Amino acid sequence: MPELPEVEVVRRGLARWTAGRTVAEVQVLHPRAVRRHTAGGEDFAVRLAGTTFGEAHRRGKYLWVPLAGTGHSMVGHLGMSGQLLVQDPAAPDETHLRVRFRFTDGGRELRFVDQRTFGGLAVEEAEDGDLEATPVSLAHIARDPLDARFDDAAFVAALRARRTTVKRALLDQTLISGVGNIYADESLWRARLHYDRPTAGITRPRAAELLGHARDVMNAALAVGGTTFDSLYVNVNGESGYFARDLDAYGREGAPCHRCGTPIRRAAWMNRSSYYCPRCQPVPRQR
Repeated sequence: MPELPEVEVVRRGLARWTAGRTVAEVQVLHPRAVRRHTAGGEDFAVRLAGTTFGEAHRRGKYLWVPLAGTGHSMVGHLGMSGQLLVQDPAAPDETHLRVRFRFTDGGRELRFVDQRTFGGLAVEEAEDGDLEATPVSLAHIARDPLDARFDDAAFVAALRARRTTVKRALLDQTLISGVGNIYADESLWRARLHYDRPTAGITRPRAAELLGHARDVMNAALAVGGTTFDSLYVNVNGESGYFARDLDAYGREGAPCHRCGTPIRRAAWMNRSSYYCPRCQPVPRQR
């Protein structure tokens, strides 16, 4: 599933290609793509026709585009395979095209493509043009480490106060948003922390160090377009990200640790996998 760097790459593409453009027509080609818009696909299309897109914003893994002068925004989540593509109108339709946006300038159109249909779009109430006017459905999501208003001290205190394990805490979008399985494993490898380490036993300096590593790894991924393992994640121009080449832990089962040479291990964890170095990230004594 796309995480913060991948969603931020898409946000930047939307900001470049769609901000200031007026919607001429919306075609909803699959109802699941707008299932979060409870009034249905026809209402979704009517609400967007004639509106002008503002600059796209992001909170964690969610995107929203203010609709100028309406008091509403279009909110989107990519799910596992969602893509927002900017395409020439003459380009053939993608196999899994779900929603098409045409603009009054006749230029490139915006397409929402989603093979597994876990992503979705909706129109929601929000104050027009205000960065802080997060749509209601996203209000519970915490700020992310790349947000200028992220409170490091508050995060460290909240992390240590949780009665959980460190990877569970990193994936808790009410504590810190945008971190998923890939970047949690990478951050923990850099911090030399086992994924099952209790948060209560992590000192303030260690928690601050972990946060710094999370920020660093996501900035590094963002610089190369994010992490692509297959064709399901691409930017708005259909291009892949290249951070998979620089991963230290995730997906490297059996490969030597880049620090000590010990083979990386994979463990089943919450219906997912956790990758770690058994030497650099020893199993905690008490779990």
